[in-house]
Amino acid sequence: MPKHWYNIAADLPVPAPAVLHPGTMQPVGPDDLAPLFPMALILQEVSTEREIEIPEPVREVFRLWRPSPLVRAHRLEKALGTPAKIYYKYEGVSPAGSHKPNTAVPQAWYNAQAGIRKIATETGAGQWGSSLAFAGALFGIDVTVFQVRVSYDQKPYRRALMETYGARCIASPSNETNSGRAILAKDPNHPGSLGIAISEAVEVAATNDDTKYALGSVLNHVLMHQTIIGLEAIQQLEMAGDDPDVVVGCTGGGSNFAGISFPFLGLQLRGGRKRRIVAVEPAACPSLTRGKYAYDFGDTAHLTPLTKMHTLGSTFTPPGFHAGGLRYHGMAPLVSHLKELNLIEAVAYHQNACFEAGVLFARSEGIVPAPEANHAVKGAIEEALRCKREGKSETILFNLCGHGHFDMTAYSNYMAGKLVDQPYDEKELAMALSGLPAVSA
Repeated sequence: MPKHWYNIAADLPVPAPAVLHPGTMQPVGPDDLAPLFPMALILQEVSTEREIEIPEPVREVFRLWRPSPLVRAHRLEKALGTPAKIYYKYEGVSPAGSHKPNTAVPQAWYNAQAGIRKIATETGAGQWGSSLAFAGALFGIDVTVFQVRVSYDQKPYRRALMETYGARCIASPSNETNSGRAILAKDPNHPGSLGIAISEAVEVAATNDDTKYALGSVLNHVLMHQTIIGLEAIQQLEMAGDDPDVVVGCTGGGSNFAGISFPFLGLQLRGGRKRRIVAVEPAACPSLTRGKYAYDFGDTAHLTPLTKMHTLGSTFTPPGFHAGGLRYHGMAPLVSHLKELNLIEAVAYHQNACFEAGVLFARSEGIVPAPEANHAVKGAIEEALRCKREGKSETILFNLCGHGHFDMTAYSNYMAGKLVDQPYDEKELAMALSGLPAVSA
């Protein structure tokens, strides 16, 4: 297991744009972030050191499931009739069933070291919420989770898992915060969004001195914690005598994609060979392929700093498709920056095509992927079929970021033909983008 996380900021050919304070439009400093995060995480957020040590107490917890397996998908290759070699890094072996504990455990530990005993957060599908609930239980922290209402209703067993670990789970928008009440006053049946849930969690942390906030994706330190995935994969592929030509990950906020791809990109940026890095996102919430690269708020109530990212607009509410972890209006600033530098590619697929890929994977490899992970499966299959058409024997690596055991309602709907490819509202997108903050940078 790696002893250090990898920080891609050290190898960027052009530094990422600064995070701005929405009041002053000046770069934020540690004091601006102190109400939300412990100082250790703030320092990681702004660090440009290439390696940051993983604390031994964190590695001790990681040993419950890490290193996670790297698997050659022989049966999938055979089913596709492709000359390509397909590998997947399987993160569903964690206690919460996804990659999210890779950052939940260190975030909880750093908060506990700072004397924090309460954390507020948001979650979509519930993988992040259940992961932070698990980590909070380990380090004696009370966790409150605002879950996007449509996912709260779609995935009751994720909620049950959070509560089993000891967290309190609240459907968002809720009556517990000013931002939630304002949304409900306009629409009592609002389906919620990650932007709204973030607003509620940030509001709780900002207005209570004994509570901090934790985010499961998007931020630099979160992406860095996830690089343990790619760092392990590099070592495992060396053991297998192989090296990927294509690296694929699904993208919502960007954490699992960064986790699998950043260490490989780092090798390239330090003079290693070039690879294709492919981000796969949902067509119903396509921030990388349809969003504007601009400064925007990370939440709907505009309580967060401004970050430059690919965004659909902070007020954009995506349709209630089943990959709840990918229903975010913005993309991680670092991932967005890499897209602008043409170091990564992005494609978008509708959910029925992704579920079709997930079912093929399940029937070939035996693992039922989470709806989010189905996007990566779809991306890898498309690359393998391209190799078949071109007669190329390339090596494809993708991140299978979680299992779908809590998502079987979605699979039942797919099998029954009830899963609908939901387009986003073009008028709402135009309105959300028209409301982007004016920044001269």
